[in-house]
Amino acid sequence: MTTARIYQQPKNAMQSGRARTQDWVLEFEPAEAKQPDPLTGWAGSGDTRQQLRLSFPSAEAAIAYATREGIDYHVIPAPERTLKLQAYADNFR
Repeated sequence: MTTARIYQQPKNAMQSGRARTQDWVLEFEPAEAKQPDPLTGWAGSGDTRQQLRLSFPSAEAAIAYATREGIDYHVIPAPERTLKLQAYADNFR
């Protein structure tokens, strides 16, 4: 039986925009460990479900999909967003 994690994608630290942060993602957990390829040295495995990421508009939609398909899941709650209020004049103190 495969397990999946459902979480809300955090904001990219390198950009100021919040595109796709309201979407919920269903990602499968790895079923086997990655091993280095003897020829190239790249890490890989035979588990193709690691390549699959599904986006949903809400957590309820992702949970409904997982239960309908018989996938065990656990939901990772979205982190609280904290604002750092700072004035431009604070740079010169």
